[in-house]
Amino acid sequence: MAKPKLLILSDLFGGQHPEWINYYRNALRSKFEIQYYDVLELANIDASNLTEADIHKQFLNEGIDKAVETLLKLETDKVTVLGFSIGGTIAWKASLKGLKATYLFAVSSTRLRYETEVPNCEIKLYFGENDPNKPIDKWFIDLKITNTILQRQNHNFYKKAENAFLISAEV
Repeated sequence: MAKPKLLILSDLFGGQHPEWINYYRNALRSKFEIQYYDVLELANIDASNLTEADIHKQFLNEGIDKAVETLLKLETDKVTVLGFSIGGTIAWKASLKGLKATYLFAVSSTRLRYETEVPNCEIKLYFGENDPNKPIDKWFIDLKITNTILQRQNHNFYKKAENAFLISAEV
C-alpha cells in the first residue's frame, strides 16, 4: 500500500535543503511520501538581497495569499501537512480554502494568533515557551485547539535535532 503524503512547508527563509529540514525528513520518510516546499518559491519571492524584515513584509503584503494559491494548484489529494513558522500559517490558510489536509502540524506559526476560523482537520500546534509572539492561552481555548509548549525554547526551537525528533514522533 502506498504511503500517505506529507507536505513539509519551510519557514520564512526557505531554501532548497536547509540543514534542519533533514531531521524531519529522516525521521518521517519511513511513514510518508514527503513533498518539501520552499515557501519563498510558493510565494514567488526572491529573497536573495532581502533582510528578514523585508521578506516578512513581502509575505504580509501578498506573499501568503500567493503561496496559498500556488499550493492549492499543486496539491489536490489528501495530505498531512507539517509547516514551520510562516509555512504553518500558509498551510492553515490553504486548508481553509480547500487544501485536503487530514492533519495539520504547525510549528512556531505565531501569525496564527490572528486567525479566528479553524480548518476542518486534526490540528496540533507547537510553540516555544519563550516565543513572545505565540498565541495567548485564551486563543487556544476559544478555538478549541491542542498545543504543545516546549519549555525554555524560543521561536526557532524547531531547528534543533532533539526538538525535531520530539515533533516527528507525533506526526
